[in-house]
Amino acid sequence: MSTHTTDVSHIAPREKAEILSQALPYIRKFHGKTIVIKYGGNAMTDPELQQDFAEDVVLLKLVGLNPVVVHGGGPQIEGALSRLGKKGQFIQGMRVTDEETMEVVEWVLAGQVQQDIVGLINAAGGKAVGLTGRDGGMIRAKQLKMVDKDDPAKEHDIGQVGDIVSIDPSVVKALQDDQFIPVVSPIGFGEKNESYNINADVVAAKLATVLQAEKLLMLTNIRGVLDKQGELLTELTPRRIDELVEDGTISGGMIPKIAGAIDAAKSGVNAVHIIDGRVPHSMLLEVLTDQAYGTMISSR
Repeated sequence: MSTHTTDVSHIAPREKAEILSQALPYIRKFHGKTIVIKYGGNAMTDPELQQDFAEDVVLLKLVGLNPVVVHGGGPQIEGALSRLGKKGQFIQGMRVTDEETMEVVEWVLAGQVQQDIVGLINAAGGKAVGLTGRDGGMIRAKQLKMVDKDDPAKEHDIGQVGDIVSIDPSVVKALQDDQFIPVVSPIGFGEKNESYNINADVVAAKLATVLQAEKLLMLTNIRGVLDKQGELLTELTPRRIDELVEDGTISGGMIPKIAGAIDAAKSGVNAVHIIDGRVPHSMLLEVLTDQAYGTMISSR
């Protein structure tokens, strides 16, 4: 794998020192704290951004923070299913996951995607360990009940798509205490040992809550939450978000992302950041500098 370094030779030494000293208060403030990172979108498919991401995670660990990565993999699952000639069926935007589809989901998420991420972090100098919700009995799940959008009395069976019953984070804590970086695939298990595919945003938000994380960082394919004029809203509170949903500023695919973020913010996660994963090192810039590279939702 080729290693690339960002060329900083054009930056004057004094400016470099300024940049580094600006990070110091943040390193001090967040030292020893847990940060849950939802990794998806462009950051996950562009090779250079993948490397930037891995370097950022390793750096955060080295300066004393405790990153935990939760990843998605929708496009990769789609690709694997089409190679097998299996047509995806969707109800209200959710993939119907029969037993065969679930098998593919498991080997794509817990095999290919997870091990790619583990490899990238290890190549960047970290010690990553891949987990699914089965490991250490971490994510107990049940079948997600999907209510029909037009007829609330009707429910759709979408197969092995899961809703979280509980999260036991002890395996994640044990790894963190031992200098490892946990990389979690969003797969849970049910009462009869069946597997469930769970929305990665939901897993990240719930895990951040259970771990009492300092921050939840959600890497996305957008700049953050925008107002009606298309300007970035750098800071929001749960109350302000309710107003933006009501007036239609926040709509569509942003609503479920924001819902998980609000839940986490209301449940004790100090700050949730929705970050543009298309910007190189956006995660590092958001955590360790004054500059906003996305929208921060604070519980206060």
